[in-house]
Amino acid sequence: MDRKKQADMVTERMYAHYPNAVCALEYQKPHELLIATRLSAQCKDERVNLVTPRLFAKYPTIDAFAQADPADVSEIIRSLGLYQTKARDIVGICRMLRDDFGGVVPDNIEDLLKLPGVGRKTANLVVGDIYGKSAVVTDTHCIRICGRLGLTDSKDPLKVENQLRALLDPEKSNGLCHRLVWFGRETCMARAPRCGDCFLSDICPAAQLDGKRG
Repeated sequence: MDRKKQADMVTERMYAHYPNAVCALEYQKPHELLIATRLSAQCKDERVNLVTPRLFAKYPTIDAFAQADPADVSEIIRSLGLYQTKARDIVGICRMLRDDFGGVVPDNIEDLLKLPGVGRKTANLVVGDIYGKSAVVTDTHCIRICGRLGLTDSKDPLKVENQLRALLDPEKSNGLCHRLVWFGRETCMARAPRCGDCFLSDICPAAQLDGKRG
């Protein structure tokens, strides 16, 4: 099957199966999504959501974060792992937002990548969810699932992003990535994927190969 046609079919089925899928990270303000995503590195979203209410209550604005002592921030996020590095990045991000961007979260990937600790995954998520722009969030679920589907042939996040941008409907790409997260948790897990129960098995090379082995 042509990759573009397959990508369209995957997108259509994902939107039908997960009609209300949204970002699993909880936030109210643009900078809170930026911070929560930085905290989610090597950590489950559920754990981040347990910590951020207290964090955002103590530091309710970009200015408050910019004036914070990283040591105090690290104490709040200690349970998330890599907390000292993340705390430094969070304070650094907000100082840069305050000093270089007028207290506004940038609406483009290029400027977001200038912020401490912000990579393309975080930048894409912000421009997609906050500003409604076309985005491809290549997290571990996206990379794994799109590789199994044969839509991509790399594990490098940037290469996967570029390959998917050439295939996906720009208006649905960000939403698809959110749905891939839910799909990856429920069906296409890293270990023991449930190919027999999968609504994509008929168009998934990995599922078909697994069926032949069985």
